[in-house]
Amino acid sequence: MFGPILEQQTEQLLATCRGKGLRIATAESCTGGLIAGLLTAIAGSSDVVERGFVTYTNEAKHQLLGVPEQLFAEVGAVSEQVARAMAEGALARSDANLAISVTGIAGPGGGSVDKPVGLVHMALAGDGMETRHQRHVFDGDRSAVRLRTVEAAIAMLSAATG
Repeated sequence: MFGPILEQQTEQLLATCRGKGLRIATAESCTGGLIAGLLTAIAGSSDVVERGFVTYTNEAKHQLLGVPEQLFAEVGAVSEQVARAMAEGALARSDANLAISVTGIAGPGGGSVDKPVGLVHMALAGDGMETRHQRHVFDGDRSAVRLRTVEAAIAMLSAATG
């Protein structure tokens, strides 16, 4: 499903984290658990993958990750601020050292001029580091946007642990 190159990158990420004693948590919206699914598809990942949150609704983001409700009204669920709050919430609500979050519009509907289909915000929070953010606009259908989001999340984690 993910392809051999992405699987190799993920294996390397897991090996690096294992060697450094790092644990990962995921907080996913538009990917619906695909990042955690890729990580856990690799044998032996249980010593690195601490937990995953699939928070598709605003209520779930608030209840499980502590995203402040007023952010949804102020900036919307697909925003830098919510992505940062999701990552920081996952880090705080787990025993992980790193937490990656993604929130976006995978399509085919739901986009607007300001927030087009394919827009994804992701954030990475970690022990002793400032939370990092990336904004992407991916082309393609729903499946392509979700896959590109997973690829970008693995790349972001790899860059932070490399």
